[in-house]
Amino acid sequence: MRPPPPVAAPAMTPSSVVIVLLLVLAACVSGGPVARQIARNVVPAGSQTFQAFAAEGVVTAEGLGAAEGAGRAPPLDTATATADEPFATEDDWDVTGLTGAGLPGERYQVVEGDVVVGDSNDVDVVPAVQSAVLRPLNRTHVLPLPGVVSAPADAASPSDAQLDVETARQFELLRVNYTSLLADLEGTAWAEDMRAGRGLPRIVDKALWLFDLKQVVQEIETSVMSKVSCTACKAGVGLIQHYIRGGKSRDDINKIVYQFCVSLKIQSPRVCEGLTELFGGEVVHVLKRVSLGPEEVCSFVIGDACGDVYNPFHEWKVIFPPVPKPEVPEPKVPTEGAPSFKVLHLSDTHYDPYYQEGTNADCNEPLCCRLTNGPALSPQAAAGRWGDYRKCDTPKRTVDHMLQHIASTHPDIDYIIWTGDLPPHDVWNQTREENLFILKETVAQMAQLFPGIPIFPALGNHEAAPVNSFPPPFVQNDYSINWLYDELDAQWRQWLPSSVSRTVRRGAFYSVLVRPGFRVISLNMNYCNNKNWWLLLNSTDPAKELQWFIYELQSAEFNEEKVHVIGHIPPGHSDCLKVWSRNFYRIVNRYESTIVSLFFGHTHYDEFELFYDTEDLGRAVSIAYIGPSVTPYYDLNPGYRIYYVDGDHKDTTRAVIDHETWVMNLKEANAYDYPIWYKLYSARAAYQLPSLLPQEWDTLINKIAQDGPLFDNYYKHYWKSSPRRPPCDGECKKRMVCDLRSGKSHDRKVLCQEIESRIDANTRTGWRAWIYNGLALSMSMIMAIPSFTYQIPKYVFGLG
Repeated sequence: MRPPPPVAAPAMTPSSVVIVLLLVLAACVSGGPVARQIARNVVPAGSQTFQAFAAEGVVTAEGLGAAEGAGRAPPLDTATATADEPFATEDDWDVTGLTGAGLPGERYQVVEGDVVVGDSNDVDVVPAVQSAVLRPLNRTHVLPLPGVVSAPADAASPSDAQLDVETARQFELLRVNYTSLLADLEGTAWAEDMRAGRGLPRIVDKALWLFDLKQVVQEIETSVMSKVSCTACKAGVGLIQHYIRGGKSRDDINKIVYQFCVSLKIQSPRVCEGLTELFGGEVVHVLKRVSLGPEEVCSFVIGDACGDVYNPFHEWKVIFPPVPKPEVPEPKVPTEGAPSFKVLHLSDTHYDPYYQEGTNADCNEPLCCRLTNGPALSPQAAAGRWGDYRKCDTPKRTVDHMLQHIASTHPDIDYIIWTGDLPPHDVWNQTREENLFILKETVAQMAQLFPGIPIFPALGNHEAAPVNSFPPPFVQNDYSINWLYDELDAQWRQWLPSSVSRTVRRGAFYSVLVRPGFRVISLNMNYCNNKNWWLLLNSTDPAKELQWFIYELQSAEFNEEKVHVIGHIPPGHSDCLKVWSRNFYRIVNRYESTIVSLFFGHTHYDEFELFYDTEDLGRAVSIAYIGPSVTPYYDLNPGYRIYYVDGDHKDTTRAVIDHETWVMNLKEANAYDYPIWYKLYSARAAYQLPSLLPQEWDTLINKIAQDGPLFDNYYKHYWKSSPRRPPCDGECKKRMVCDLRSGKSHDRKVLCQEIESRIDANTRTGWRAWIYNGLALSMSMIMAIPSFTYQIPKYVFGLG
């Protein structure tokens, strides 16, 4: 019986960005080769196809080449790199899987009927035949007819009195003697700066940054960054690099961070200790080995909010084979009444084995509802039986109930896509063993409840320990990620053919033939995660995943296959690295006739992203569906998604015909101890869509931007009908609509400027209202200042 761990940290909070803050002034929060089917023909070296790849070095005797710029790792700080850790940031892995162990680079496999025939080139596993994974029953599912769904009105905006209270609370934060604390921690270096006359600007800068610390924490939690977080990041990176150059050890830096975290009451002492111990070593390890400055590091990690700082060492492009893009056919609507597949999409379970009903759900730590939080001080603060809207993850009984409900309500599911994030948000307390335990237990449960149903998993960012830590293959020291990928290979083998083992072990990505002419490709989106600090060492196509992805798509194009792509972090989300997302966007554009749909999770909300023609931003080329989370973390109802996909028939498109979101009303489940899962909406009925082709979604976005009730309806679905969803003002609406247009991250100015202008024009924020609201807010702040103003100088300058 394992003792319950300390408490946990929130979703997408103490990521690597948080650790910058953590290490600065406080702990903020925290196949073998895949089968190649090339037009039913073997493509040997010397053939036209092989020569086409080889013409520009894309295919060589060693296989498909690497991305442009792949040989340029960022400059390394060799003075701080240790001699016992040889530093290699490149590898010569063959993305085609056709070389190695004496295997020639021209070997391909051929499709014959339902199977792929020919020699596998996996050194470890050599299957003679790989069957299509899915054996469907060719059902014709009854889909809901388009209808009209009404939406409730949102709550009112905060009152002036509430703004007054918040302003007063912010001034109260200045009552900590920050300058004295900084002096104690920085010792002689700080004193020397003061004697040299360099103290005042530094004190003011740090005091002002600390004044905004809570805002920084909130921005990290929501991944909506501003210049406040940018300033904090640059200050933090600069301070860590200063300590590293000054010869301070990892233990010294951890001690400083811990003292800040506890003294400023950012988190409880146990959370501060766990965060510094778990994350400190990794960040220091990386920053010791790069010579990038704070501006470059923070622009890389945060993105647009830190400016678009040019960094040649993190600019690269994938290489496309010199095969002309086929003419794009007119989009074809799936045939009504034709056979279809019913597909379950589960994401972000965040199962918490230590959730305890009745414990304190309103704690001051990043994850609550555990025995370690103690009993609730009032009935209102008690953790609910089936979960809680506050910062609590999913109890086992809720996961069990949901899966049993799905098995009985949807017995006709053909296959399942499972887009990651299994462990809870106790990110300061996690161990490799604990996360592997969650992985094994959840896989066993899925296999038991859905026997014989293919499941296609993707890796989330929380499966690693510490969270977001996914070193590329060139990192083979104690920080290596092999411990996770090897176990994923063993667990996923229940549903995937052995031929994918090679790529799963290398980078947790794979490609599987589902049906003849239909393929699923699962990507490890953690190589685009800008909170993955290892990418600072070399961000050029980590693990060669995107170059492998191109190879798979080119093979699928030759073989006239349609592809569904699954992953965890959406490529347009702000958590996705700008350069990686830009390359991914180019790939989707090039293979728009092959990639039919994409499926992601991570955000916990019910939403989607569109991809547009890079030459014509008015033409939508593809859509990414972002499935809702199972976890209620936080302020959400638990949910899951059902898709209906064009099935096996002569004119199949493999497109999504419709989708439904199912939720559980958590408030009612706790009140009556009787959870009910129900269909919240179906896309075509709720939004009056004739089909789910990308251009229809684009039309919907334009309507949402101008139609208030329609936006309210979308907003309700986005929050999974949560009774705790906040009001959404004009800025909120612009951000949400822009998110829908953003299949590419950190490019809002290009993708959203026009539609945001239309939202401004249609909202009641004319110049008179703008001036009035500005004056009202100013007066509100002025009236709150007098009782605190006289204290500011002594608090800021350490005179109190």
